[in-house]
Amino acid sequence: MSLQDHLPPLNREFVAHFGEMGSRWGINRTVGQIYALLFISSKALNADEIAETLEFSRSNVSMGLKELQAWRLVRLRHQPGDRREYFEAPADVWEIFRVLAEERRRREVEPTLSMLRTALLEQPTTDAERHAQARMREMHDLIDRLMTWFDDVQKLAPETAMQLMGMGTKVTRVLELKDRLTGKSPKRTTPPPDASQDAAA
Repeated sequence: MSLQDHLPPLNREFVAHFGEMGSRWGINRTVGQIYALLFISSKALNADEIAETLEFSRSNVSMGLKELQAWRLVRLRHQPGDRREYFEAPADVWEIFRVLAEERRRREVEPTLSMLRTALLEQPTTDAERHAQARMREMHDLIDRLMTWFDDVQKLAPETAMQLMGMGTKVTRVLELKDRLTGKSPKRTTPPPDASQDAAA
C-alpha cells in the first residue's frame, strides 16, 4: 500500500510539500513529512502508525520524532491502557510559530550576535578593520533591535499579536504621522524629482 492509499489527495499534497521544503529549512525530508502528518492529523499518532502511513522505517521515524522533540515541535502523549508513545503537534498555530522562532534564534541568531559583540570590543588597527567593524556594528544594531521587538511580541497574547500583524501599513502611517508632528523627516527611499524637469514642464 502506497502513500497515495494512506492519505487523501489534499493531505498527501501537504505532506509531500513539507518533505520537499525540508532541506531548504535545514531538516531532512523524513522529518518534514513526519511533522506535516502530525500537524494535520485529527488525533495523536504512534510511531508505528506514522511509519505505516509514510512508508518509512521504524528507525527513521524514531530519529525524526527525536529531532522534532528537540525543536519542541511535537508533544508526547500517553493513552490509558496503551504502553505505546503517541505524538501530536501543538494545536495553536501561533505557539508553533513562536517555538520555531525561539529555536532558530537560539541556534542561529544568538551565536551571530555573540560573535558580533566580541568583534565590536576589539580595537581596530587599520582602515580596513575600522570599516569592517562599522559594518558589523550596523548588523549588530539591526539584529539586536529585531530581537528586542521579537521579545516584545512574544509577551503579547496571540489575539493581540495577530491584530498587530493585521494592521499592516497602518503602522507605517502612524509612524509617518509621528514624524510630521515631531518635525522629523523620514529618510527617502527614492530620489526627489528633478527640479529642472519640473521647471521645463
